[in-house]
Amino acid sequence: MDSRELVNLAVEAMKKAYTPYSCFKVGAALLSEDGDVTIGCNIENAAYSPTICAERVAFSSAVRDGKRKFTKIAVVGGMNGKLSSFTYPCGVCRQVMREFCDDDFVLVVYDGKDIKEHTLADILPFSFSPKDLV
Repeated sequence: MDSRELVNLAVEAMKKAYTPYSCFKVGAALLSEDGDVTIGCNIENAAYSPTICAERVAFSSAVRDGKRKFTKIAVVGGMNGKLSSFTYPCGVCRQVMREFCDDDFVLVVYDGKDIKEHTLADILPFSFSPKDLV
């Protein structure tokens, strides 16, 4: 699946976001090594700390479905669902990515006009991974 197709799925996922407090909607589309795509959207909570990011929803759903190897994720976001800038994963989401992905895992971001791609090594240098526990 190419990056444009994955971005389009992330944009559709963003429309499902539950964001009554920040109004900042995020969608993610996670590509498994076997070609399956799992989507996620952010889900806010009035207590704030139970809020979960779109990326972690996608990873959690994929893991629930037995997936363990991933190649790429597209992440999009914007106020009231309007794309206006690149939306990057938070630190917690980056660490979740590291749990399941190698340095060459690709992050795709889209601002409504342009697509950028980065590797996990680019966005999370000097990270701690399961390999550090052996």
